[in-house]
Amino acid sequence: MAGSDVMRAPLAAALWPATGRGAVLRAATLAVFGSLLLWASAKVQVPFWPVPMTMQTYVVLVIGAAYGARLGAATVALYLAQGFAGLPVFAGAATGPAYLMGPTAGYLVGFVAAAAVVGWLVQRGGARSVARMVVVMAVGSAVILSLGVAWLSAAIGFERAVAVGLLPFLTGDVLKTALAAATLPLAWRAIDRKA
Repeated sequence: MAGSDVMRAPLAAALWPATGRGAVLRAATLAVFGSLLLWASAKVQVPFWPVPMTMQTYVVLVIGAAYGARLGAATVALYLAQGFAGLPVFAGAATGPAYLMGPTAGYLVGFVAAAAVVGWLVQRGGARSVARMVVVMAVGSAVILSLGVAWLSAAIGFERAVAVGLLPFLTGDVLKTALAAATLPLAWRAIDRKA
């Protein structure tokens, strides 16, 4: 891979390049691995104020950045398909089609959109510096929150949606965004040292 291609390649492609039939196996393996990470991150409850937080949004953002737009979005879509099929992959006990149409549906759709947007931005050179990654991850987080609040607004009104679906989560999302923004540049530095 040429230097400029590596700069724009997602982390997963730089670590595990594949062509032909190997590309399909690589994509499938990474998608399953990413969906399992999302499943685990949904079950991790971190005591936090004003509400406990899971690490789902962190993992969504990192998957988008590490996998790129298409594979990142496909991985998150696979995770949602697992929940649609009834597997207990979400933060609570509820699963199935009804859950995917419930109050959190906008956030879940936002996960797919955020992975795609973050991956797209990273593929255009946003992965190497922490400053750029802060912007990229903040955009991804904003996509999740915007779609989540928009969906919730249809059910309970905009002001109430902001009060219960945005404000309590901002502090945790800022922390997870910062953590996600630091993750990729650190990984790239480790790769560059070994190269």
